[in-house]
Amino acid sequence: MSDVEGDVPSAVVPSGPMDINTAIQEVLKQALIADGLARGVREASKALDKRQALLCILAENCDEPMYKKLITALCMEHGIPLIKVDSNMKLGEWAGLCKIDQEGKARKVVKCSSCVVRDWGKDGPAHDVVQDYLKSQK
Repeated sequence: MSDVEGDVPSAVVPSGPMDINTAIQEVLKQALIADGLARGVREASKALDKRQALLCILAENCDEPMYKKLITALCMEHGIPLIKVDSNMKLGEWAGLCKIDQEGKARKVVKCSSCVVRDWGKDGPAHDVVQDYLKSQK
């Protein structure tokens, strides 16, 4: 028997600079691990109202226009940074609202139009990229 049983492929680290979507995905994963992620309009609006939010992410292709207005208004009122992504399907996958099969592919993805980061989890290069992006947006 060898010391290493089965080859477990490690996560591939991109060699170039990290783009904002990859950074958001990593930040959401770390927040989910730290139990600091509010997903959906109810949880997101509660976190925004209580001023627990550090960052809010909203999907552009949301079906309900009032939903976008509510989240945007709460972010503006409390001075919480808002990042918009193009797809609610992608945001649902990034926020952990899916099943992962044996190959590591996302199955049964549930759409998510907004999520709020209440706790960053552990800091990493993705956190720095998101912070730099937010500074550049101001």
